[in-house]
Amino acid sequence: MLTAIASFGAGQLALMLAVGAALGFMGGMFGIGGGIIAIPFLVLAFGMEQALAQGTSLAMMVPILLLGWWRYSRHHPLDWRVSLPLGALAALATLLVACFATALHPAVLRTVFAVFLLLLALRMLGQQRAGATLAPAGPPRLQRVWLPLVGLLGGACMGLLGVGGGLVATPVFTGLFGLRQTEAQSLSLALVTPCSLVALLTYGSAGHVQWAVGLPMAAGGLLTVTAGVALAHRLPERSVKRWFAAMILATALWMLLKACL
Repeated sequence: MLTAIASFGAGQLALMLAVGAALGFMGGMFGIGGGIIAIPFLVLAFGMEQALAQGTSLAMMVPILLLGWWRYSRHHPLDWRVSLPLGALAALATLLVACFATALHPAVLRTVFAVFLLLLALRMLGQQRAGATLAPAGPPRLQRVWLPLVGLLGGACMGLLGVGGGLVATPVFTGLFGLRQTEAQSLSLALVTPCSLVALLTYGSAGHVQWAVGLPMAAGGLLTVTAGVALAHRLPERSVKRWFAAMILATALWMLLKACL
């Protein structure tokens, strides 16, 4: 693995470090691992098959998620009575779905990924038009005792797509349980981090991880994720939500445009 990294040219290695740094910053700010952008980049720039891109992205995401989770937990200490069952259910769902995903045809998996982005973009667009995206968190519609069940949905997304656990869980936490945005992102990291570890092991055992690409990107991300977390807690909550929505919409539109060309 180290030999493969050393074989890269200085320019290619610098590119992977820079991309990782950008993704790490965004991951820290939005409480995600950056895979929603890393996977399309690996597919389009490196020509990877979808499953290989998802697994390689996980190699980058795991260290960033671990650091981001730790940083967020310092601002929002987690209730382990909630986060432990949340993470356990999410990890179980990830394991089951990832075993299924690694056996799918690459074209099918890429189509599923594109549809996920499309649905997510449409949802965010609808919220923006209705003014709900920037609305403060309202009263909880569900009691917090049901929070761990969100892990099943988030874990399934992580297993199938290598991303999406936090993107799915964060709006559920704010919309149904009345959590503030940064609190929801902290709890999402408690869900996504164990999922990413399980997914990485599953994709790796199936030969769908290119470590020589993922690890330099992870190194770049670790340099910037703390700055992203710090900025998220200095900005007004409305700004964090607006930027969060803009990032998802821009990524979805980029993927759809490339698919049509």
